[in-house]
Amino acid sequence: MPEKNPPSRPLGYARVSTYGQTLDAQLEQLRAAGCAKIYREKVTGARPDRRELLKLLQAIGPGDVVTVTRIDRLARSTFDLFAIVKQIVDAKAQFRSLAEPWADTGISTGRLMIAVLGGLADVERDLIRTRTAEGRSRAKARGQHMGRPPKLTSQQQKEALRRRAEGATLKELAKSYNVGRATISRLGL
Repeated sequence: MPEKNPPSRPLGYARVSTYGQTLDAQLEQLRAAGCAKIYREKVTGARPDRRELLKLLQAIGPGDVVTVTRIDRLARSTFDLFAIVKQIVDAKAQFRSLAEPWADTGISTGRLMIAVLGGLADVERDLIRTRTAEGRSRAKARGQHMGRPPKLTSQQQKEALRRRAEGATLKELAKSYNVGRATISRLGL
């Protein structure tokens, strides 16, 4: 007997950024769109570890339809939106936004828009990488140190090198400066 596909489920996702806001309007719209199961949370969209979104992404299956009221409820950047929608599509599910009819992977225009989003996400990632590199270069040109500050001052480093030359062990030096042995060994000892 052939295996039947499970029926598609209309799944909703609602999110507000702060605890002062309410989910009521989103929940009403999602219920009106036929979503019986709605994942909801009050958390900033900038957080990658949104618990309810992760539960939704793990729960979706082939044929399911993930619905949001607006795409900004799902993601804060083109890159994030593309990554989340790609996960939905890869699970053989469909994504749609009630406020943006073009964002519906169940129609050819929606699939085209998602492909365009993928390209935009690549451009966004490259722009971020370029801006970050430029910022680092400007900071170095101003003489700013990049990264974490060293655990030992330059005086302590010189002193540790002298003590090591006089026979102190890495373990002894690490203990006396309250750092790990790796910190001492990176001094070139």
